[in-house]
Amino acid sequence: MSVSDDPVLPSWRDSIAVARSPLGDSQQAAALAHSLELTDLGVVAPKAVRDFPLLLFLDDQGLGLQMTGKGAPGPVRAEFVSGKMGYRREHGGGTGQLVAKAVGLQKTRACLHVVDATAGLGQDAFVLASLGCRVTLFERHPVIHALLADGLARAALNVECRDIIDRMELRGGSSISWLEQAGGELADVVYLDPMFPHRDKSALVKKEMQVFRLLVGDDDDSERLLAAALAHARYRIVVKRPRKASAIAGPDPSTRVEGKSSRYDVYALRALPSQ
Repeated sequence: MSVSDDPVLPSWRDSIAVARSPLGDSQQAAALAHSLELTDLGVVAPKAVRDFPLLLFLDDQGLGLQMTGKGAPGPVRAEFVSGKMGYRREHGGGTGQLVAKAVGLQKTRACLHVVDATAGLGQDAFVLASLGCRVTLFERHPVIHALLADGLARAALNVECRDIIDRMELRGGSSISWLEQAGGELADVVYLDPMFPHRDKSALVKKEMQVFRLLVGDDDDSERLLAAALAHARYRIVVKRPRKASAIAGPDPSTRVEGKSSRYDVYALRALPSQ
């Protein structure tokens, strides 16, 4: 997600409201509307809303980011217990997963501290935490931060996820500010997954990308974030990119880990500890 030091433009508040289903928590909805300075529409059907293209929508499954209007896709949530993340947790994957390879978990038994500087919905951070890493997550956009906080809170109630969530610490604000204002090596690995301008419509198929672009837009400060990460990571920086996208401007990656649709650019600073 977006990581600029510039304040999030106030115009995003014009495009989103808080609402709930009859089973949604009314107190949570009111608190969200107050803290984010958003309109609380109360109990509504998202398909009937015309004044806002997006809703922070509470139902019996938690908080979701929901497009409105007839034919809109279902809500986007930060979900760790069920769905794709639940399947991955239950059926393994281990250090053979691409993100784990890129971070270097096959090369060390050390408990690495990873800073996920652009956390989004926290999926890669959850994978790394499930493999034993201690992960600090930064998400600067207040709406995405609220989704992630809700997902982590729900997962913490699940006995199978509790220990993983205990290794994840969510922070708000800009990761760039945190990196630049603190001195020394702040993390073993800094992980980046920035939004960037897409040139083809096929890249917007996933509903997560559709709603995030409506709300967040593109990152325009990835170069600055990479520079800050290079200055404050101990062992390496890992940047997730679509497979055919160019690297972030700056030094060339040391190596790449490629999958079918995405790749990880690895900037190695020094060898990982063996244990």
